[in-house]
Amino acid sequence: MANQLALPTLDNLRSSIPPDVNVQAIASQWFLTFAEAMQSKNITAVIDLLVDDVFWRDMLSLTWDFHTFQSIPSVKTFLTDQLPLFTLSSFKLREDLVELQRPYPDIAWIQAFFDFETTVGIASGVFRLVPLADGSWKAHTVFTNLENLKGFPEQNGPRRDYQPNHGKWAVKRAREIECIDEEPNVVVIGGGQSGLDVAARLKMLGMKTLVVERNERIGDNWRKRYAALCLHDPVWYDHMPYIPFPTSWPVYTPALKLADWLESYAHSMELDVWTSATVMSVIPGTKGKKWSVTVQRPDKGERTFEVNHVVFSLGFGSGMGRIPDIPGQDNFKGQILHSSHHNLATDHAGKKVVVVGACTSAHDICADYVENGVDVTMVQRSPSYIMSTKEGMPRLMAIFWEGGPPTDVADRVNASYPNSLLKLIHQRVTKDIADADKEILDGLRKRGFKTTLGDDDSGFLLMAWNKGGGYYLDVGASQMIIDGKIKLKSDGPISRFTQTGLLFEDGSTLDADVVVFATGYADARHAYRALLPESLHDKLYPIWGLDKEGELNSVWREVGGRSKNAELNGIWCMMGNLALCRFHSKHIALQIKSYEEGIFGIRYQ
Repeated sequence: MANQLALPTLDNLRSSIPPDVNVQAIASQWFLTFAEAMQSKNITAVIDLLVDDVFWRDMLSLTWDFHTFQSIPSVKTFLTDQLPLFTLSSFKLREDLVELQRPYPDIAWIQAFFDFETTVGIASGVFRLVPLADGSWKAHTVFTNLENLKGFPEQNGPRRDYQPNHGKWAVKRAREIECIDEEPNVVVIGGGQSGLDVAARLKMLGMKTLVVERNERIGDNWRKRYAALCLHDPVWYDHMPYIPFPTSWPVYTPALKLADWLESYAHSMELDVWTSATVMSVIPGTKGKKWSVTVQRPDKGERTFEVNHVVFSLGFGSGMGRIPDIPGQDNFKGQILHSSHHNLATDHAGKKVVVVGACTSAHDICADYVENGVDVTMVQRSPSYIMSTKEGMPRLMAIFWEGGPPTDVADRVNASYPNSLLKLIHQRVTKDIADADKEILDGLRKRGFKTTLGDDDSGFLLMAWNKGGGYYLDVGASQMIIDGKIKLKSDGPISRFTQTGLLFEDGSTLDADVVVFATGYADARHAYRALLPESLHDKLYPIWGLDKEGELNSVWREVGGRSKNAELNGIWCMMGNLALCRFHSKHIALQIKSYEEGIFGIRYQ
């Protein structure tokens, strides 16, 4: 992402906001010209409505992919290439969603929503207009997003099943789950929130989908790995599609409560889920379909399905922990495990525990040990970004907070900010949060804890996007470090294991009965390579991390890029927290449905 980018401050624009500004009139006039230019494919007229350093982010509607175009030359190339491929119509400004916003005293823009249609899709958009020195208003950001496919509406609301079912429902559901009368069109590997979300979306589009979950019960990952914890994201941000959390739901969801919710969600949405099931292989199909998927269940043997689409929904790093190669592990007389295999703190009652790592998992695990009376020391190897949820979440998640807009609106506002622009905004927000968290941060530094404000002082956003870690959103563990309840060692690298603990490069030692590595996860592609033929391993695109446009690699799309590695067509990546999965599960479902109906276009390269 380019370093020369800057926020559209009034100073940079050499402009001001008149006290009598007519927001509706400005937005309406701009949009009328924009709609006419887009429908007539008048690229010059569209460009004239944009500032020089404009951002245009598209999700499927005009590119059949995820792209962010930054600056006039980039947007002009995109429009020149793509507008001839679409017939655009039915542009309509959402007059109820037009407002002047002032994120900071020196920043002002008019934000507005609109709807439009493409040749095959129903789409939505968001634009933000900024004032220029000559009194005109032009777009600094434009967001376009595919919402639905023409002729294939979701089967809910007035399209739900109106036929009565007297006493036959249980038998019908049992046969559906076992795929007795109809085999699946799609196999989803993993029954966490990402797998269930995409299965629900596909079901609403009439696509028979089987979810394969290795655990005995849906939600067992949360029960086993996070039993003592709460989610760090607020309830308004974190619910699932079609069935929001009740209004009495706690702001920060206990993991065990979420586990039960996932199970009830699958039941209520009538999703076809096989538990205690393992996908053994995903190989090229032999019966007219793209893929042959073999699933094994201990009590029912193996079954092979021929499908065109397989969605990998296995979580960040596919749950495969990464343990650094520290010499002497074989000589250590205690227990070594990765945080992904940590269950309960009480498993190590009466023992000395060392947790290597100083980000989210490390803090949560250490706090769990303290609360259960276990002696625990955190070993910090590099600085961590710390933000309290009390001060940070209301600032970062303001649009999702109590009293905010409907979730569908908030999701689209959230997606409408390109990551490179969010970075600039978050640099300001991060400073505000750090000022509010001064007491905690000073206390941590006094104890020797190393802190950072993130990449270019932008907080945890880019850390999450680039490596899925490096931060802790504090829900109490920071105070435990300050108070000395969580012991801390942060004064040097680990040299090797000894028989009784760890030796550091400065010659100091740390005794331990148990060493837990909270050191992140392996390359997510390992899980794909474990199931796919070896000949396809090198064709997998990177998963997670930002590309040159600031978009996530492969996530919510095919992992082979379709046009470049056709052998991997139909292998999809679905992952993210509850909010990301809620929004982007529909993107995967729309892509899969469009392929099956023969209306998918060419991905823009």
